[in-house]
Amino acid sequence: MDEQKLKKLQGWVEEARRMVFFGGAGVSTESGIPDFRGEDGLYRQRYAYPPETIISHSFYVHHPEIFFDFYRNRMLYPNAKPNIVHRKLAQWEKEGKLLAVVTQNIDGLHQQAGSKRVYELHGSVHRNTCQHCGKHYSLQEMLQWKGKGVPRCSCGGVIKPDVVLYEEPLDEDVMARALHYIRQADVLLIGGTSLVVYPAAGLITYYRGHKLAVVNKGGAGPVEAAVTVDGPIGQVLEQL
Repeated sequence: MDEQKLKKLQGWVEEARRMVFFGGAGVSTESGIPDFRGEDGLYRQRYAYPPETIISHSFYVHHPEIFFDFYRNRMLYPNAKPNIVHRKLAQWEKEGKLLAVVTQNIDGLHQQAGSKRVYELHGSVHRNTCQHCGKHYSLQEMLQWKGKGVPRCSCGGVIKPDVVLYEEPLDEDVMARALHYIRQADVLLIGGTSLVVYPAAGLITYYRGHKLAVVNKGGAGPVEAAVTVDGPIGQVLEQL
């Protein structure tokens, strides 16, 4: 790991008063949550469709049984715990350094670690709503349906997770709030994402400062950052 880059990033974090963190799947993998796109031998035995097809809105509508089987087995990790990244960000927020966390993850681990201002671009597994009557259900209530097909409300309606599927728009209010904080940021720290998922990745173009840092295993992707650290986000944040 490049010590010079790490030192520069450390200086930025120490001086920061309006830092914003933009995170992706690499943050959650350090809590043992695999990227759902991964296709292993077991995946191919169980599913005849690629992951992106299964978690599309049209597939959810036409093949709900397969969708929910995939959702339960590949996207729900109720026993996962916050890692050093989640804890460090919550600490920075408490210290008045961090304005907000903008995340592409749906696991709720940032809130579990103590972060208050979290904008979940792709929704959350902790919120679930009956599509007929609007009744809300928790993750624990959803887990009661494990292995029992399509989860249904007491009114008979299908309970849909508040997770943004392919073909669905992002929540406009969440986007607007995330943009508001990214525009204000004195440091924009991007971690655990290759920034290839749009429109979420497009948000970083609204950053107006010059302290843009990317910490990601595999590098910065298409982003021109002032500091790029190629490595696991947890290992880097532990040193800041």
